[in-house]
Amino acid sequence: MTSAWTADHVGRIKPGQGGVIPPVVTPDRSGLDAGRLYWDMWPVQDMHGAPALMAGRELWMALTAPDRGDPALRHFEAKIHWIERRGEGWHDRGPVLPDRAVPYEREWAGSALLDQGVVTLFFTAAGTAEKAGGYQQELWSASAPLGADGWPGEWSFPTPLVTGYGPHYMPADAHEGEAGKIKAFRDPAYFRDPADGGEYLAFTASLAGSGSAFNGAFGLALKGANGWILMPPCLHAEGVNNELERAHLVYRAKHYYAFWSTQTATFAPGLRHAPGGLYGMVADSMAGPWRPLNGTGLVLANPVDRPLQTYSWFVDASLTVCSFVDVLPDGTFGGVPAPLLRLALDGDRATVHAAEQVA
Repeated sequence: MTSAWTADHVGRIKPGQGGVIPPVVTPDRSGLDAGRLYWDMWPVQDMHGAPALMAGRELWMALTAPDRGDPALRHFEAKIHWIERRGEGWHDRGPVLPDRAVPYEREWAGSALLDQGVVTLFFTAAGTAEKAGGYQQELWSASAPLGADGWPGEWSFPTPLVTGYGPHYMPADAHEGEAGKIKAFRDPAYFRDPADGGEYLAFTASLAGSGSAFNGAFGLALKGANGWILMPPCLHAEGVNNELERAHLVYRAKHYYAFWSTQTATFAPGLRHAPGGLYGMVADSMAGPWRPLNGTGLVLANPVDRPLQTYSWFVDASLTVCSFVDVLPDGTFGGVPAPLLRLALDGDRATVHAAEQVA
């Protein structure tokens, strides 16, 4: 059953509503490469969605690119790097995947699973090697066994997870485009259903057959005996919003939570009072129906006077919330991990408080 995030839900959002993210005063770049930008990030997770340690290290992944002086250019050189968290600091440990001749141009966001001594990276293969600067998107993966030192050994050659876009999703195969207006088929996020062990990928998508330019969807693929199978989306935002970015699933206290990030600019006209933030819906099973958290879907938002300070939130099973520092009040781009937060979930309610920042 595909549920809808509706204009009525969004219309109930009031200024200052939702969990307000504490102000980011000074972005912390210590331990990171001063000549690089860092943004969309995620932890290495176990089968249950909790952060997984590798040889005692807390390892994450993040998109990164050289700082060219214009943050918009980062999307066209993005590569996934390991970043290690030590205390409250972050340290760049270099590229995750080795350089190889591949048919895509760059790596966009995804997720990472550690299971039985093998780490698997699910990621977005963006663009095409034949012509630079495109917006083509496909879901790919690669895996590597852990060595005796707890570090991944030789990576398998990256391969696509699914063929085509199926009947439920618009193709994301255009070369030309504009940020915020392109169609989506990206951000694969692994999830295992504790009810039956079913393995899913949630992903950012666009609803096929829509009559609206604002047709964001929360896509799903299910792992079968012969690989991943595209399923109908669990929810969509037809007529409401173009991008349900970083779509991912969390199971907590017999409830299923679908989370995504979006921006004010990608809402349909008439709904742009809604802040950029972390949004979500809740269900009692993977089959739905899905209900908007807090009655509107809004979970977290930046302070009213800092509406763009952080973006691209990702919640793991420990309810730790990561994001990156985006545009600060003075107009500068942060390009580093933002302070981690802790989410509180109680059925259809989701909250966060400044006191719940992760030490």
